[in-house]
Amino acid sequence: MRIILAAALVVAPMWAHHSFQAEYDSTKTITVKGVVKKVSWVNPHAYVYVEAAGENGKVVTWAFESLSPNALQIRGWSRNSLKVGDHVTVDGYLAKDGKPLDDGSLHANSKLFTLEDGRKVFAGSSADDGGYK
Repeated sequence: MRIILAAALVVAPMWAHHSFQAEYDSTKTITVKGVVKKVSWVNPHAYVYVEAAGENGKVVTWAFESLSPNALQIRGWSRNSLKVGDHVTVDGYLAKDGKPLDDGSLHANSKLFTLEDGRKVFAGSSADDGGYK
């Protein structure tokens, strides 16, 4: 029984883990200008939530998946690199299914955040490393 439980604990995170190609379309790039609503510095992937004007002018929230916090730190990020209220332009890739997440936010993978003053915060993307996270 202990062996089965141990195996389940090792395998379970792999089910939640996905490749870039499984979830995102590298041919469907997106640029969103908006305001950082939330930064979720969690494993296996950090998320930055950005509020922006939608096609109909109504405010929508985008959930931009990023690399893991550890991978972001290697690229020079800290959990304070982006703060709630920062005005940003985000370049990324749309989710293949086009469906909102459970919280209603639109879903994309981030590549680059450009702050209002022109500073760039490179988010990296699994599309840049052969699609593996």
